[in-house]
Amino acid sequence: MATVNPPASRRIPRRRRWWLVPLLVAAGALAWFWQPLNGYAGVGAAYGARVACSCRFEGGRSLGDCRKDFEPGMELIMLSEDAKAKSVTARFPLLASETAIYREGEGCRLGPWKD
Repeated sequence: MATVNPPASRRIPRRRRWWLVPLLVAAGALAWFWQPLNGYAGVGAAYGARVACSCRFEGGRSLGDCRKDFEPGMELIMLSEDAKAKSVTARFPLLASETAIYREGEGCRLGPWKD
């Protein structure tokens, strides 16, 4: 017994899922670059916290003026200060945050790293 194709009017149209291709490519790229990106963000935040802490509490400059000491490409690093604790926290949005604390006679030190 042979099967007959249904008439064209009764066929269900096939929907194209073209939007899945860019989504899968973006997800793959993010997965591929996640670890290096996270590492660079952590190192950048640590560098920013340490430099800004030294500039602020050893150099006596304002936090805004300490941004001049940053390397090119560190524009995304955000700084915040806790004057009471004498610490500076640097954040790379959504990825990393590091704090450097000033101690008299020792200078600025980073907090312990989380593995």
